[in-house]
Amino acid sequence: MKRCDVAIVGGGILGAAISYFMAHLNPGADIVLIEREREAACHASGRNTGKVHAPYLYDPDKKGLFARAALAGYSMWKEYAHSKGLPFRDDGVIEVALDPGQTATLEKYRRWGIRNGLGEGDMTMLDGRDLRRTEPEVHCHAALVCSRDASVDYRSLTAHMVQDAVSAGAKFLPGHDATALTVAGDRVRITLNRVGTLEADFVVNAAGGRSMEVAHGMGIATDYTNVYFRGEYWRAPPAYRTLTSKSVYSVPSNPRYPFLDPHWIVRVDGSCEVGPNAVPVFSPYGYDAASNARSMLPKVMEMLGSGARRTAMDPEFQRMAAKEIRSSLSKRAMIGRVRRFIPRLDPARFARRGTAGIRSLAVDAGGAFVPDVMVMEGPHSLHILNYNSPGATGALPFATHLIRTAADAGLYRNVLEDAACGPWRFGEVTHAI
Repeated sequence: MKRCDVAIVGGGILGAAISYFMAHLNPGADIVLIEREREAACHASGRNTGKVHAPYLYDPDKKGLFARAALAGYSMWKEYAHSKGLPFRDDGVIEVALDPGQTATLEKYRRWGIRNGLGEGDMTMLDGRDLRRTEPEVHCHAALVCSRDASVDYRSLTAHMVQDAVSAGAKFLPGHDATALTVAGDRVRITLNRVGTLEADFVVNAAGGRSMEVAHGMGIATDYTNVYFRGEYWRAPPAYRTLTSKSVYSVPSNPRYPFLDPHWIVRVDGSCEVGPNAVPVFSPYGYDAASNARSMLPKVMEMLGSGARRTAMDPEFQRMAAKEIRSSLSKRAMIGRVRRFIPRLDPARFARRGTAGIRSLAVDAGGAFVPDVMVMEGPHSLHILNYNSPGATGALPFATHLIRTAADAGLYRNVLEDAACGPWRFGEVTHAI
């Protein structure tokens, strides 16, 4: 039996950021970051498009906190990447409307961006002909070009955050799976697969794809369930590296569901990919058929007893799922979804798949997707559920928001406004969002 002051479950980008700030806020405190894999950021945090997203896609009335975190996260990641000698590519992004009816969506995005803190000069509306003067391979009716968007390697950034947290006094336990969390008096008892049991005065559940499962084990968020979608990529051949200067997204074809259509991605190293789609799977680690087969029966049984049953029976959802599965089985179907605005792409030249990632989305008792992050208090614990895009972008400032939330709820102490946390002051970051 071991004890600690704070245990953070999940060594993804959010868990790493929380451990970083807590270790700087409380020198000498016993802070433990628990990660089931051998390294940090092995799943969604390191298996994404690597974008530092500009907050124009997010309705300020529904996702205002996430949008403010993304805005602050841009400058923070830029500063942190430069301090570590890691790449930060200020390449911008293009959002395209493929028909006149979608132009109104681009105009709405521009209004949202301004309300979320982007400057007038950060975004430019162009018609298709004007865009082709600078991006001749991109065909569209209209476009929104945003300069405050960048590319990074989130896996490397997360690894450095963990190293800095350890240097500040935190402990990192890779390869240790938190298999059960139970309340034990005024503490939380964590059963670990390698070291037996750990007791913590306070627990932060930042377990990503498993966060809902961890919360349910403590009796939290039992009216919700998670459903999982695998986002797949195809790597473009080197000859396509100069096709565009920026990543290109299209207005989502079905705004009812929280997915973006596959897009053209320019990564931080200059390589390009098409993706991701959103293929329904049965596990937060369902990267292959074997993993999904093992998880299928228990997940289906869980869904039948939750609001996800209504989601799965919705004909519109079924049509969407069939389309995504087809894009998984057919390279031509996947590349074809991007050829609508970059017609030069030849599916035959795409020979390698990229690294797939899995998105975990919360569904409520009525069968509706939850549009925003869920932060729930539990006994001596704080649970972060449904933490999705732009989660990586806003992870640094959002971590400080969570620490303050815990402090305001009396779950955590020793929050000092002027505490130096690397290049930042804690209070300045929290006030920014």
